[in-house]
Amino acid sequence: MYPEQLVAPMRTDLTTAGFQELKTAAEVEATLKDQKGTTLVVINSVCGCAAGAARPGIKWALQNSPKKPDHLTTVFAGVDKEAVAKAREFTLPYPPSSPAIALFKDGELVHFVERHHIEGRNAQMIGQHLVEVFDEYC
Repeated sequence: MYPEQLVAPMRTDLTTAGFQELKTAAEVEATLKDQKGTTLVVINSVCGCAAGAARPGIKWALQNSPKKPDHLTTVFAGVDKEAVAKAREFTLPYPPSSPAIALFKDGELVHFVERHHIEGRNAQMIGQHLVEVFDEYC
């Protein structure tokens, strides 16, 4: 587990952009099971690709997309272990990945961005991809 003083700015990076933190398995279950509309779930991480590409790209997409998910949520890998494990159940058959970005529509996973799709790409590339995903599903 990472110390809270280390992850606090990384949590705030998304919560100030309107994301709701899900810290327990029960919160994830309640949010994703039978959810109507679109729900973006960001599996946040302390790694450099989360800080340099994923979080900035996600925020860029939300600022620049005419269509947006109805619900913005996040869980934190290496910190909120139960919540992350439950979120990963909803993202099967994809293997565990963090950071990762999942979009659900009416409770069904419709798009998943794994870590290997984030690494080596810049924030604008991630953001532009998400704008296209939001346009298709939101």
